[in-house]
Amino acid sequence: MTDHPSPLLDPLDPQFACDPYAVYAQLRDLDEPYFYEDLNMWMLSRYDDVCTIATSPHAVRSLVGIADDQEIAQWQRQANWHDMPYHERVVQFSLLDSDGDVHRRLRRQIFGEFKGDSIAYLEPVVQTHVDQLLDGLEERSQVDFMEDFAVHIPGYVIGHLLGAPAEDCHQLRLWSEQVVQFFDVDRSDEKKQIAERATRDFFHYLCDLKADRAVTPKNDLISKMIVDERAGKYSEDEFISTCMLILMAGHGSTIDVLGSGMHTLLTHRDALQTLRASPSALPLAIQEMFRYEPPLPFFHRHATREVNIRDHRFPAGTTFGLLYGAANRDTEQFEQADSFVIDRSPNRHLAFGLGAHLCLGNNLARLNMKIIFETLLRRFPSIELVDETVEYKPGLSVRGPKKLNIAWSVT
Repeated sequence: MTDHPSPLLDPLDPQFACDPYAVYAQLRDLDEPYFYEDLNMWMLSRYDDVCTIATSPHAVRSLVGIADDQEIAQWQRQANWHDMPYHERVVQFSLLDSDGDVHRRLRRQIFGEFKGDSIAYLEPVVQTHVDQLLDGLEERSQVDFMEDFAVHIPGYVIGHLLGAPAEDCHQLRLWSEQVVQFFDVDRSDEKKQIAERATRDFFHYLCDLKADRAVTPKNDLISKMIVDERAGKYSEDEFISTCMLILMAGHGSTIDVLGSGMHTLLTHRDALQTLRASPSALPLAIQEMFRYEPPLPFFHRHATREVNIRDHRFPAGTTFGLLYGAANRDTEQFEQADSFVIDRSPNRHLAFGLGAHLCLGNNLARLNMKIIFETLLRRFPSIELVDETVEYKPGLSVRGPKKLNIAWSVT
């Protein structure tokens, strides 16, 4: 196979943050997957290729089972994921980064809590919180939609579900962001220290919360998980890791898609007017927001046996990058793939992943989005972008605006 030069994909390039889809289109046009040297992985950009690996039982998240301890330690050093005792204990091992029987057991314990009918009770919680936030903002003619509004919702909702006090949600958001930032391409020593310190503090906070609920249980997820732990369904580290993952996984991604979704609507005025006139069209529009600008556009898998992709053979041990953001713009799968089509149906996008690791919180994310955009469109008949150019976060693993200054009015 031909090695293509790495500069074709440079996730830290400001131009990539501005428009990754031009690069993704180039990758899809190649006659073979693209080898990205910086991460030592083959990047899959076509929809069918991504689906093949995402659903394969022979493609896994964890190196456990396909590498021995020495090989895993070497990989950790190469990725700068070593000498991080808390991070290695409850972040590098998690429901997300486990496979097989372990993954199925951990997912089974909480899967029912995130089904559509199970989270319906959160609707008034979300609605009340959104209304209270907007009550405090509607007199302002201009806001940063991200910092003034979006960042205050997902952590509150997930914290409520798990059982974290509302006053702790701001700190939980900061810890989540500090841990998650170390998953991207730039794993500097400075970011490493930040991630390890945040993981340590997060760990001890959850241990204290767990101890409190063990004495005084409430009607929340952490109290239910304590019952399961006592029944032998969790180890202590699995318990803390799962709680941490729940708080982290749905936090930043929902903030990001709220921002990109609002930005998309404000740059597609016809779509915005259609939704104002027909709020019932929102569910399809929200699915299209996820397709058009997926907040988590990249994940990885390791092949446990030889894989054939487009007549190219990859040996066991190959690491693949699943570029969900690229697959969601594949013209072989989606008509008008680069257009925002609010009534697109069917819409088999990959923003929530696919296969065994399909996003557990996808129903909750869409519930949040529906309530938030319904409320915004009802309460603010005028919403406009302030800045013509909106800067997006750099990197490969996340996609969302840094800031989104908007002007709005209740009249």
